[in-house]
Amino acid sequence: MSDLIVAPHEYGVLRLFQLDMRPEAAKFLREPGAADQVLGVEGLDPVQIDVFPVSDLEELGLYGYLNEGCGVPKDQLDRAALESVEGWVMVVRSAAFQGRAATLQPDAKVRLIGLYTEEATSWTGGAIKTESAKPFSAPQTPPPDDKPGRIGSAMLAVVALVVIGGILWLIL
Repeated sequence: MSDLIVAPHEYGVLRLFQLDMRPEAAKFLREPGAADQVLGVEGLDPVQIDVFPVSDLEELGLYGYLNEGCGVPKDQLDRAALESVEGWVMVVRSAAFQGRAATLQPDAKVRLIGLYTEEATSWTGGAIKTESAKPFSAPQTPPPDDKPGRIGSAMLAVVALVVIGGILWLIL
């Protein structure tokens, strides 16, 4: 599968593009719909697209941004290649496509540097063998008695009737 083809319901994939354009044009890609135009697709979520100059990353660099900031494993990253990237870049996350399939047709000024997958969280674990983890192991308590609540409501109703009766007696 090509790096420019987005599978339906794709998850955890980052596409890094180098932008060969003036800073003003690159800044414009932060506007809703602008990235759609340069990538040749419609309906991208602009919240899931980052456009920035590599110089903003300072000592962290693209390598650190992808590894530490985006969770891309080190074995997918080529430090030397990423350190050679200058100018503006655009990072497009899978979530930008909102679960739809797409075929990217980037503008000539947008060049794909790489496709990276975020490290997935492992949700597996062993069985818990403690007594408290077994079903129905908590002490069974009887349901709370709601009689005091009913008595309080009755008292409130009696007091309200007495107050209303007193007010009516004073008026009449």
